[in-house]
Order: sequence, then structure tokens, then C-alpha cells
Amino acid sequence: MMKALDRPIATMQGLWLKTTIKMAPPAAGPTTGTVGTSMTRRPYRVAVLGDSTAAGCGVDNHDESFTGWLARELTARTQRPVQWQVIGQFGATARRIRYRLLSQTGEELDAAVLLAGANDVMSGRHLDEWAADLAAIVDDLMERSGHVIVAGLPPFALFPSVPTALGRVLTARAEALDEVSRNICRTRPRTTWVTTTEVPPRHFFATDRFHLSAAGYRRWAQVVADHIPV
Repeated sequence: MMKALDRPIATMQGLWLKTTIKMAPPAAGPTTGTVGTSMTRRPYRVAVLGDSTAAGCGVDNHDESFTGWLARELTARTQRPVQWQVIGQFGATARRIRYRLLSQTGEELDAAVLLAGANDVMSGRHLDEWAADLAAIVDDLMERSGHVIVAGLPPFALFPSVPTALGRVLTARAEALDEVSRNICRTRPRTTWVTTTEVPPRHFFATDRFHLSAAGYRRWAQVVADHIPV
């Protein structure tokens, strides 16, 4: 819960965080691949679209990123090979995803996962702007994919790198954006909003204490996979 002095304190803490934190770079290596082999079953096709979490910031390559773990989780559950694609960019807001990244997403997908909103929270974007961009992204992904997953926003107040007052302010903003996301997904078929109430342990974070580690991405992929029809 936010307190009366949180906003001015959060402004100072935000400036301090920008000047002191050294963000982990995106994952290296290919942004497409196949997990598993089968001569008889059609591959399951999944794309992950979004910001630095989609880009795999915090781990060395996409084998350890959200996308890599999701692909392995899906191939284990479907007993089919999984063809994966990731389109992610550090710092991307929903607006940039909508107008710059979305067109790179494949067609005839079985599932598409959107990891977005953290930069919209941190930049203080208006709820109406978030709603317009998210609705456009989801509607486009519905044309490309059999099912769309929109991941809820992370618990900023629990990030080791985020000071307390700033964490409360960002969490309040995230909750407001998440409510918009839930409503958008609720009114669209084959679209699911996914979140988790788990408290992330410290080893779920990368060395920058802001992005996820391989263990964190693995757990998040498991949570999302639970909501993908296979």
C-alpha cells in the first residue's frame, strides 16, 4: 500500500536507480529454434514477444531464457517438437512493441506469449494509452495464433534492486495496468491473462537484481505453460 510521501521519495529513488544500476544485457545467440524431435507429429509453434524479459536479459542465451524454458516445458507436455521464436527488445513499451516488433511475429502459431508492461509502468504511461496498445497487440496476435497469453506484471516491490518507496509506487501502477489487461483478455476468445502470487526468492534474480535468472525464467515459464492449451 502506498504512503503519503511515497511519490516524491520514489522520484528521487528512481533517479538514483537509473544512475547506479547496470542492467544485464539481452541473451545472445539465435532467436529461433526447435526443441525435441519427431518424425510423425507436427511441431508445436510458439512465439514470445515483448520487452527485456522476452529478450532474455539476465541470462547468457535463450536456452536459459523464458522462451527456452517454455519450449522445453511444452515439448515435455505435448510429446511434440516445439518450434520457438522470440522477438524482444530492451526498454520496449507496448507502443514500440505494437509498431516496431509485432510485424516480426510469425504466422499460424499454436500459441503466442506477450511479456510487456514493465517499461510502461516505469515511464508512467496513461492507462488509456496502455489499453489501446495492448488491445491492438492482442487482436493482431489472435490472427496469428491459436491462443494468446498475456503475462501479468512483475512484483516490483519485491525486486532486490528497487528501493521501498519506489517499489510501492511501481506496484500500484502495475496493478492498475493489470486490471486493464484482465479486462481486455476477458472480452476476447482464446486469450488468457496469467499472473502468479508467488514471492520470488533471491536466486530467481540475475546479477543486476532486476531481471530474472535462469531459475526465475524457468519458474515463470512453468506458470505460463499451465495456461497454454496443448
